[in-house]
Amino acid sequence: MSKPYQPPLALYPFESRWLEIDGHKLHYIDEGPRDAPVLLMVHGNPTWSFYYRNLVLCLRDRYRCIALDHIGCGLSDKPDDAHYDYHLARRIADLDALVKATIGDEAPLSLVVHDWGGMIGFAWAAQRVERIERCVILNTAAFPMPAAKKFPFALWLGGRTALGALLIRGVNAFSAMAARIAFKKPVGKDVRSGYTGPYNNWKNRIATVRFVQDIPLKESDRGYPLIADTAAQLHRFADKPALLVWGLKDFVFDETFYRDWQRYLPNAELHPLDDCGHYVLEDGGEPLLHRIEEFLASTKLASPGADNGVNAGSADADYTVNNTANNERPAVG
Repeated sequence: MSKPYQPPLALYPFESRWLEIDGHKLHYIDEGPRDAPVLLMVHGNPTWSFYYRNLVLCLRDRYRCIALDHIGCGLSDKPDDAHYDYHLARRIADLDALVKATIGDEAPLSLVVHDWGGMIGFAWAAQRVERIERCVILNTAAFPMPAAKKFPFALWLGGRTALGALLIRGVNAFSAMAARIAFKKPVGKDVRSGYTGPYNNWKNRIATVRFVQDIPLKESDRGYPLIADTAAQLHRFADKPALLVWGLKDFVFDETFYRDWQRYLPNAELHPLDDCGHYVLEDGGEPLLHRIEEFLASTKLASPGADNGVNAGSADADYTVNNTANNERPAVG
């Protein structure tokens, strides 16, 4: 059996924290002053909080940066299907549990999202629009597939065929492919290993294939109503500050998605990068980090109030959450 992956401290110099949800340990980092404005960073597939490491290092002296690893991803537990429901509604419920455990039910925050993180983050935020101060949107979606976009063959193969699922779980095809083509600029072997390392055996690749299988393409697909409902709520974010960063060489989230975001958020600041791909934070490097930093500094963010019912020091402890089924989360177990 492969040893659990441990990221190199030089690349990922953060304190690991854990939230127990229904017996599963969700890993997250929570860096920065407890009373600073909160940035909630939500990753996609097949990444994990590692994707946000440089942004956290850039901002943690002034902001409270919270970045999770979805169950099945990164350093979080990777249960089998009998013990965890790998679907969008469950991801949203997990994110809600993390926010409640760290900053409570009312504290304001800003959303930073990438890939599947856009769907998960905005579906969560759509029910709590008043809490969201601003958004940084990185090559993602929170709405159905644009009519002009053809579903990529690699995603169809991985998500709709037994052969594709076998390749993803058997030889790490999805994460390995992403580590080759999602970058459009050179990166070191250690960085590539940081992306693929958590997915080092059949068992640990369950989330990478389940995410692809969960992509809703038609109204009868399980997650489609959630996506459609979230899209219907996006106009409520139109007056909030938003930075729309786009790597234009992304073969999945291409310009059709970028144009749709501009229709949903016509007041967003636009930052297209014609030499960057899907892993836009990697390709964009320090100039992009500074652009995000400038955007955040352009409007004063609120700090969590002392009367929001959350102890500012409580995030230094481990949390256990015993959730019961509700309308947002399917039954599991």
